[in-house]
Amino acid sequence: MVILPDAVHTAALAAEALGCEVGAIANSLIFDADGSPVLILTSGAHRVDTEKVAAAVGVETLRRAKPEFVREHTGQVIGGVSPIGHPAPVPTYLDPWLRRYDVVWAAAGHPAAVFSSTYDELLALTGATEIEVA
Repeated sequence: MVILPDAVHTAALAAEALGCEVGAIANSLIFDADGSPVLILTSGAHRVDTEKVAAAVGVETLRRAKPEFVREHTGQVIGGVSPIGHPAPVPTYLDPWLRRYDVVWAAAGHPAAVFSSTYDELLALTGATEIEVA
């Protein structure tokens, strides 16, 4: 685990602090899918196309979750959501773009904490489904 400076609040700033490409940052984004949580692990180089992903995962709507919703379902705050360690399983989808990097970095449950992993390890740890998100 690596503790980053407090001023690192975006994938771009995290990448700069870690000395890696922004695409190697695995953003853990919680979405509200018709009232249920969905976790999208996406490359820091991508923005999630919510309409495309909603259709792919079979939900009516996919909206950015409010901070209270994120904390309720992950026990963590926005900006520090880890892909693992939630109170209950959250359906998880992994952006295959991250496979391009030998090492990817994900939040470790706190906005200033990250851990390194590989794409295959993230896939195994999370039980995620691979899905194009951008």
